Amino acid sequence: MPKNFNIVLASASPRRVELLSSAGIDFEVMPGDVDETLLPGETPEQHVLRLAKSKAETVARKGHGRYFIGADTIVVCDGEIMGKPQDSTDAERMLKKLSGVAHEVITGFAVVDREAGCTVAEAVRTKVYFKPLRDEEIAAYIATGCPFDKAGAYAIQGGAAHMVRKIDGSYSNVVGLPLCEVVETLRNMGAL
Repeated sequence: MPKNFNIVLASASPRRVELLSSAGIDFEVMPGDVDETLLPGETPEQHVLRLAKSKAETVARKGHGRYFIGADTIVVCDGEIMGKPQDSTDAERMLKKLSGVAHEVITGFAVVDREAGCTVAEAVRTKVYFKPLRDEEIAAYIATGCPFDKAGAYAIQGGAAHMVRKIDGSYSNVVGLPLCEVVETLRNMGAL
């Protein structure tokens, strides 16, 4: 029986694809590329919500389906919004800043129902505590190439798992999609 892709994930992130798949949801992937520049005066929460909505709305205008999910994840440490590092020097700087301290991972997600003409959006926060990192640990992790497409230069589900002492909040949020909240939103909107 052919699948009916009423749900579209506006992201090329393999981590988001894996998380949404793990919930048993049938969906199509159509990346929603938008300018991710931080706007003047924008708070971290406003930033991720704006980008999540923009990604979902961009794909809803050009794709097929009914429900469109957009998401954006950032790391915030001592007031600094950390997106993806620009190079190895930037990744090293981020990881040294995160070493031994707590920080927040904030993911904004938006679900656009094109047929009903409505959008539901939410920002989910998780506090992450890093152990103190040795310079050689940071260098070895950067050498894997893993930090370069990750907010805050790390992936909790991958090579950086040993750096995380504990988390308060949603694990899937730190990976890049607060799965419980997204599934509840889809259900409440009638997508599931």
